[in-house]
Amino acid sequence: MQNNKVKILKTEILSDNWYTLNKVTFEYLKKNGTLETQSREAYDRGNGATILLYNKELKTVILTRQFRLPTYINGNKDGMMIEACAGLLDKDNPEDCIKRETEEELGYEISDIKKVFEVYMSPGSVTEILYFFIAEYSKSMKINDGGGLEEEQEEIEVLELDIDKALEMIDSGEIKDAKTIMLLQHVRLKNIL
Repeated sequence: MQNNKVKILKTEILSDNWYTLNKVTFEYLKKNGTLETQSREAYDRGNGATILLYNKELKTVILTRQFRLPTYINGNKDGMMIEACAGLLDKDNPEDCIKRETEEELGYEISDIKKVFEVYMSPGSVTEILYFFIAEYSKSMKINDGGGLEEEQEEIEVLELDIDKALEMIDSGEIKDAKTIMLLQHVRLKNIL
């Protein structure tokens, strides 16, 4: 559904180095009937998918730990983040993307995944929609050690954690990643684990 209160006037590319940063000038019809011209920057890095693997019998989840430069720049002293497995869709649909990322990052081959929701993670500045999934895992699904792809400059540590420990890590500040917090809380709120 198109918003008839918004008219895009001009889009300028400010950067197209890694992904695309656009400056968009638009008219916005306010509730009081006045037309206001506004300008905003929007970062387009594509859409992504994330997944939390869980084991009901063991009451565990699989997470990753890796270096994240933006967090390091913004005060995360070592830049390391504990996160749910995730990746950009590229040209895949969300389901195929997250299955591929699960194999590359975690080393598990999964087939039975469940989409739980989709979210704009930073709607004031980033165009990305993130698709959230969960899937049950077992040791028999492990096909390699994971760790990511060297050609994508990934160096990912795979963590298998007790669900209660993972939830405590939110409280302690060891887990600060929004998508991970959302997935951990989802499996607890829905009594999955």
